[in-house]
Amino acid sequence: DIVHDLNGIGPLSFNMPFKKIITIHDIIPVLFPDTFDSPISLLHRHFLPKTLESAEKIITVSNCTKEDILSYYNVSSDKIKVIHNAVNDCFKPQKPHEINKIRNRYGLNFPFILYVGTLEPRKNIPTILKALHEIRVKNLDYKLVIAGKKGWKYKEIFDTIDALSLHNDVVFTGYVLDEDLPALYSAADLFVYPSLYEGFGLPPLEAMACGTPVITSNTSSLPEVIGDAGIMVDPYNVDMLADSICRVLSDQRLKEHMVEKGLDRAKEFSWKRCAIKTLKIYNEVQSH
Repeated sequence: DIVHDLNGIGPLSFNMPFKKIITIHDIIPVLFPDTFDSPISLLHRHFLPKTLESAEKIITVSNCTKEDILSYYNVSSDKIKVIHNAVNDCFKPQKPHEINKIRNRYGLNFPFILYVGTLEPRKNIPTILKALHEIRVKNLDYKLVIAGKKGWKYKEIFDTIDALSLHNDVVFTGYVLDEDLPALYSAADLFVYPSLYEGFGLPPLEAMACGTPVITSNTSSLPEVIGDAGIMVDPYNVDMLADSICRVLSDQRLKEHMVEKGLDRAKEFSWKRCAIKTLKIYNEVQSH
């Protein structure tokens, strides 16, 4: 009776004899085509308008993505419903023995700042590296752990490490298994995520749920997710990011306050609430 496509583009672009619901996580390939391989951008530009037109309802994972769609496409606002993502229950502060196990598994027996995500231009990793260089100059002895697989156009990351001689200060874990992530977040002193753009941005929410203070960008959907629980910075401003990192790592009271606020904030995002809202949309579509 109903097909719900969670991929954003696909078979719903075509005329099919069923009612269609589409979830759009973001329209980043349209907004930032230069950060993607060209086939992905072309695919979105060609199929997304047809998909939006053919769907009875469009679900977006943030108000930001809803506004992006309304800005770029001729779609009625009433057709779009916002249902936020959430974090799985496994994301919570981990016990010391779990944290030690992860530290040993990945060779992380030192204080560290964490980034989790694919190595790609939009994630803005060179800015984290430049901020790391600044805090090292101020004698804050933390390494940066980058957890994620290589995506595309990542050469600048390694060029920046070379240019700033950060080889001994940055650890690449590669892809981290889902079951290892809660303990990895819990082991970090700080989570940094200055992404240029996110349709939702799960990693900052996962970090907060694990009791790790978060610094992220003041752009796109990230303020929607973080609220007042983290520190938000201009992702293009290296000095602002470095200063914020220094503040958190040098002020135990601020760090504890951010941990407490983050844990409370993460509880506001629930998959059960997401499921209930989604079911309501199924029923609305079915009854029309």
